[in-house]
Amino acid sequence: MTTKTFKIGAWSLLLSGFLIGCASGPKITSEPIPNLQNVKAKTTELTEDELEVWGSKDLLKDTIPGMSVDRAYQEIIKDYKGESVIVAVLDSGIDIEHEDFEGVIWTNIDEIPENGIDDDKNGFVDDIHGWNFLGDVVEENLEYTRIVRDFQDKFEGKSESDIAEENLENFKLYKSAKAEYDKELNSTNASLNRYVTMNNQLQEAEQSLKIELGVDELSIENLTAFEPEDDTSLNQKMLLLNVMNNIGEDLSSVEDQLAQAMEYFGNRTKYHFNLELNARAEKLGDDPNDFSTRFYGNNQVSGPNKDKKDAKHGTHVAGIIAANRMNNKGVKGVAGNVLIMPIRAVPDGDEYDKDIALGIRYAVDNGAKVINTSFGKYFSTHPEWVMEAIAYAAENDVLIVNAAGNEGIDLDETRVYPNDETPENPTNFVDNFINVGSITAEYGGNLVSGFSNYGDNSVDVFAPGSSIYATTPLNTYEFLQGTSMASPNVAGVAAMVRSIYPKLSAAQVKQILMDSGLSTDQDVILGGDPENTLPFDELSVSGKMVNMYNALILASKTK
Repeated sequence: MTTKTFKIGAWSLLLSGFLIGCASGPKITSEPIPNLQNVKAKTTELTEDELEVWGSKDLLKDTIPGMSVDRAYQEIIKDYKGESVIVAVLDSGIDIEHEDFEGVIWTNIDEIPENGIDDDKNGFVDDIHGWNFLGDVVEENLEYTRIVRDFQDKFEGKSESDIAEENLENFKLYKSAKAEYDKELNSTNASLNRYVTMNNQLQEAEQSLKIELGVDELSIENLTAFEPEDDTSLNQKMLLLNVMNNIGEDLSSVEDQLAQAMEYFGNRTKYHFNLELNARAEKLGDDPNDFSTRFYGNNQVSGPNKDKKDAKHGTHVAGIIAANRMNNKGVKGVAGNVLIMPIRAVPDGDEYDKDIALGIRYAVDNGAKVINTSFGKYFSTHPEWVMEAIAYAAENDVLIVNAAGNEGIDLDETRVYPNDETPENPTNFVDNFINVGSITAEYGGNLVSGFSNYGDNSVDVFAPGSSIYATTPLNTYEFLQGTSMASPNVAGVAAMVRSIYPKLSAAQVKQILMDSGLSTDQDVILGGDPENTLPFDELSVSGKMVNMYNALILASKTK
C-alpha cells in the first residue's frame, strides 16, 4: 500500500509549503478535533430525532460520527456570514417551490422571466433558475443497454477476427456491455419472480387463514394458537408467522413493501433493460453522439411530472446542501449562505455523457463555485467530453464533489464514470474533483455503509450517507441513503469553506477537506460482508471522514 504523507499528523499540509499564513475571513483560535482511535461509540440506538440530524452531530460531544456541523456554527462561525456561494446540483429534477428552499434557489438576474427570449445571450432561453437538459425524458436505458441496442446489428454473432481494426474498440465495448446486460437482466428477472411468488403466497395464505380462523385480522397470537388440520394450512401458518416475526406484524405494510419491490424490478425490466426504448429520440430529439448541438431541453428544472416524482433524488440532494437553516421548517442544510443552481441531467436510468459535460459547463459559465454530481455508471461512450468539462471546471476554479457509487466494491479495481483519472494513467489529471464514500451513524465496525464503494487511490474521503433525512417534493421529507447523500454533505461543507474564506482555490478547498477530516485505524466491514474488513484509514486517499469544524479551522490558517 502506498504511504500518503497527509495521513501523518493533524495538519501535515502546513509543513508542505502549500498552506502558509492566514486566509481572509475570521481568525479561528479553536483547536481541531483530534483523530478518533480512543473514542467510544454511542451504545444506545439513536432516537428518531437524533437520526434525522445525525450527519450534523459531533463524535466527541454527541458520540455520533457526524461532520460537527452544529458545533461549527455554534462555536466558530456563529457571528460570521461570509459571501454567497452558488452550488450547482447536477441531478434529476428539483422541486424549487419546496417550502424549505425559500431564498436558496439561484436566479439568473440577466434573464427576463418567460418572455421567450435569450436575454443574456448564453444560448438558453428563459433559464431563470437553471436548465433541464432532459426535456420531458424521465425513464431511460442504462448505458450498457444503449451500447447493446446501438451495436447489436453490427457485432452480434461475430468474433474479434471478423472485425476491422477501426471498429475493434467499439466491438470490445459491445462485448463487455452485452455480458453485463445479460447478467443484470437475468438477475433482475429472477428477483422480480421471487417477489411476485412471495407476494402471491403471502396473499393466498392471509386470505385462506382469515377464513379458517374466522377473523378479520391475523395476529401473532391467533396464528400461534391456531392448530392446522392439513399440511397446506400448516405451511401457510409458518409462512405468516415467519413474516410477522421477522419483517412486521402488519401484513398490509409487508405487502406494500413487496409491491414497491415488484414495481422497482418491473420498471428496471420495462425501462433500464428495454432494447426497444429510445426516450431521447422520441421526447427530446437530440443526438447524444453529436456534441456540436448544445442548446436543447427546456427551463423546467423540476421535470415534466406534475407530482414531481422524478424530482425526488435531486430535491433530496439539494436539501442536504442548502435547505433553509433559518425558517424553522423541515431540515437545516449543511451550508447557510448558498444558492442552489438546478441542472436536470440525470434520468431514471443512466445519464448521457453529453448532458453531463454540458451541465458542468453551464454551471461553470453561470457562476457556480461548487458542483455536486451524485450519479455514476460503469460504462461510458464519450468519457472524453466529461473529462474535458471537468478540466474546464478546474481551469475556472470550480470544485466538483462526486458520489463514489453504491455497489460496495473497490474502485481501485473497477473504473466508474465520472472520475478524475485516465485509463492510461491512474494519477489524477485535475485537482478540483473529490470522490466521496458513505458512512453510517454507527461508529465502530459498521462505520462504512454496506453499499458504499471505497478505494485507497480512487475514493478521497467519506461522509454521512446512510439514513439521511432531507427534502423531497411537494413539501415532504424522507430518509434516503447512498453515496448520493454523502456527496452533498461534503458539497455543503465545501460551500461553507468557500463562503467564509472566498480567496481559497478549489484545489485548496479539496485538500483542506481531505487533510482536516477525522480518521481511525479500526477495522470496518466492507460491502456488508463481515468476512471482508480493512482498517478505515486504508479505504480512501485521505483515510478520513469530512469534518466541517476542522475544515474551517484549517481554512483559517491557509493562505
